[in-house]
Amino acid sequence: MEDLLNAVIVLCNFVMIPAIAYGSQLALGALGVTLVYGVLRFSNFAHGDTMAFGTMITILVTRWLQSVGLTLGSLPTALIGLPIGIAATAVLLLGTDRVVYRFYRLRKSDPIIFTISSVGVMFVLNGLVRLVIGPEHQRFSDGARFVIRAREFKEITGFSEGFSINVPQSITVILTLIAVASLFWFMKQTRTGKSMRALADNEDLATLCGINAERVVAITWIIAAALTTTAGVLYGLDKGFKPFTYFQLLLPIFAAAIVGGLGNPLGAIAGGFIISFSEISITYAFKKFLGYVLPQSLQPEHLVQLLSTDYKLAVSFAILVLVLLFKPTGIFRGRAP
Repeated sequence: MEDLLNAVIVLCNFVMIPAIAYGSQLALGALGVTLVYGVLRFSNFAHGDTMAFGTMITILVTRWLQSVGLTLGSLPTALIGLPIGIAATAVLLLGTDRVVYRFYRLRKSDPIIFTISSVGVMFVLNGLVRLVIGPEHQRFSDGARFVIRAREFKEITGFSEGFSINVPQSITVILTLIAVASLFWFMKQTRTGKSMRALADNEDLATLCGINAERVVAITWIIAAALTTTAGVLYGLDKGFKPFTYFQLLLPIFAAAIVGGLGNPLGAIAGGFIISFSEISITYAFKKFLGYVLPQSLQPEHLVQLLSTDYKLAVSFAILVLVLLFKPTGIFRGRAP
């Protein structure tokens, strides 16, 4: 019985908890993608670098706060800088919409024109972030590191394996729940949220009913800024900040949005967890886990790892291709990309 519990602890430490945290981060990012796609009807390829921009601003604010001695004690100081990062990202997105996307929107350009424009914006943001903060890997998390420590858990329970949950993972889950609940309440209960849904369903009819399309577009960008910056900061707190990593996150985020159903918020959340559990499960070495659940004669000598962790993005790509081939509308029947 103790071996089985140790196996469960191993699985929680290295698969379940990391997948829940990573899935929450992907879900927030995919919500931003699906929101923009649903209302503005184009795939925003600058999404990953928008996350990097918002995280960069939050890091710069966090460092300034730390330099003047203002912290949150056991919680990361970045939580104070997060609202400023969101505000700066909102200004960036609204400015980009005014300078780039609005021109094509007024001319009723094809979605592919918007997508190509977003690729240009992506490269500009990528260069800007690297220029300002540098390309190196950086950590900005402070405060307490763990909610539950493995050593303390082993001392209390006497198990061979120690169970641990770190602070960034806990904050990720809590903030994701708050953000998702707030977004769904906003979309379902407020007049502006209903206007966004109406514009996403039928733009011409919504405009004829008196909905101010430009106002809805602006609010969409502001909400996207909040979601992307929050996702980027949470990912940075958990794994560290590196601009190129956020560029790479674009693939699993888009995979999550498409798997769940592009344009469907519930699908974006489900897709985020499907991608995260798939990536982590397929690239995890199950040798230690099987060592507890199998008899000694059957215990494996090799790692029992389907793919190296270097191929995590390949997992997302494979899932994305399969969904596009066999069910392009996704699990929750979003718009076909």
